[in-house]
Amino acid sequence: MLDVRYDWDRAQPPRSLRHFEEMWSRRHEPLRFSGVWRFHELLPFAKPETVVTVGEGQTLLQQADSVAEFVGVDRGRLYLQYEGMNPSGSFKDNGMSAAFTHARATGATRAACASTGNTSASLAMYCSVTRLMKAVIFIGSGKISYGKLSQALDYGALTVQLAGDFDDAMARVKEVSEQLGIYLVNSVNPFRLEGQKTIMYRVLEALRWEPPDWIVVPGGNLGNSSAFGKAFVELKQLGLIDRIPRLAVINAAGADTLYELFEQRGLRWNGGNAELGKACQYYDELDARNAKASTIASAIEINRPVNLTKCLRALEDCDGVVRQVTDQEILDAKAKVGAGGIGCEPASAASVAGARLLKQEGVIGADERVVCILTGHLLK
Repeated sequence: MLDVRYDWDRAQPPRSLRHFEEMWSRRHEPLRFSGVWRFHELLPFAKPETVVTVGEGQTLLQQADSVAEFVGVDRGRLYLQYEGMNPSGSFKDNGMSAAFTHARATGATRAACASTGNTSASLAMYCSVTRLMKAVIFIGSGKISYGKLSQALDYGALTVQLAGDFDDAMARVKEVSEQLGIYLVNSVNPFRLEGQKTIMYRVLEALRWEPPDWIVVPGGNLGNSSAFGKAFVELKQLGLIDRIPRLAVINAAGADTLYELFEQRGLRWNGGNAELGKACQYYDELDARNAKASTIASAIEINRPVNLTKCLRALEDCDGVVRQVTDQEILDAKAKVGAGGIGCEPASAASVAGARLLKQEGVIGADERVVCILTGHLLK
């Protein structure tokens, strides 16, 4: 498991999160305009002059009382963090900016990914805008929406369709990247997750630096949940927050590997001693049945999440839970979010459907402050 670790004594992070409020006043500077890099002191792996940014991270945390009523929590207690406002239309740009910054430092000339659509759109956009690298994209057959596919093609990326699904494409792109020395930008890349930490920094910023009670996030490849856990643990270690929110990761019922392993088979991080044989056994069972992920929420239609172990760690650090929701529950939640004025893709709405389920179970209280992550735009 690869991680980015910092020597905080040398990095000298700020003593208060309010330091970052000053950065926004300097938004005429590209580094400070970026919703990722204005938090540079909390991801100090790159020198400021080497940062790659296209203005990502200008996103919105919106109080949503109509959605709160749907979920079952009190008015004023539910918020939607809308990542569809990013340049390519999804949260992926947060991590792609960080990955591109690291790739630039390595001298990479080509970058590759497997994708259900959002990663490919983001990679292709960064390659097109910056002209630093050529993009190579692997997609499963019939497993990507035309809107997302058109983004990759419009930006000029070499796009290869394989027989199989995302998991097959992921296995292939890892093999090809290693053989040909191509920089891999999927979230198995730890620098991707450094950029995705900043989603939580912006949530805290919008809440005046007071952590919510819950973060609820869709679970696909599990990069966001892994990044969020790392963000909060680091902030707590640095004395910048006094408590860590609870984390809920929501699978689609047709792609529920984490739910099956965590809630049904008891797989835990266990301080770094996870019984990963349980995961291997489960994957063998999937292979024996030739089982493929299947859900209307195509962005999280993944059976073999590459960040499984990091997500287990985040769940332990954040006293987390995992749930699965049906496609109909996702569509109901999506309709309610849309009626409230925010258009999101189906995978995004899994967070709202999951929050509703947890409230019905009594896990989330009516008076608790809940942030649901909306990962992508309606047109995705």
